[in-house]
Amino acid sequence: MSVNDQLHGSLNLLVLKALARRGRLHGYAIMAAIHEVTEDALRLEQGSLYPALHRMEEAGWIEGDWVESESGKRVRGYAVTKKGRATLAEAEEKWKRVSLAVNRVLEAI
Repeated sequence: MSVNDQLHGSLNLLVLKALARRGRLHGYAIMAAIHEVTEDALRLEQGSLYPALHRMEEAGWIEGDWVESESGKRVRGYAVTKKGRATLAEAEEKWKRVSLAVNRVLEAI
């Protein structure tokens, strides 16, 4: 199941959290981290991830620079900025409220 299908609108939250927890990562490593942590439940798609990374960089939530990957290739590595950490905190709080509300409905009906 793709992130777009299951968690529309939460891609920024997932990416910011992965970067906040694991430090500077390149795109493939972000996808792998989320895939690993969710035990294959969520898979990011390149067609969604890379445009989102560019948008987040333009918004000032992340910063990117060229780094060498484990395989020796030059890749764009991303890290969360101070503004990104504030955005992450807000997004996490909103997600918790929405998740709690959905759980209440699921338990009540």
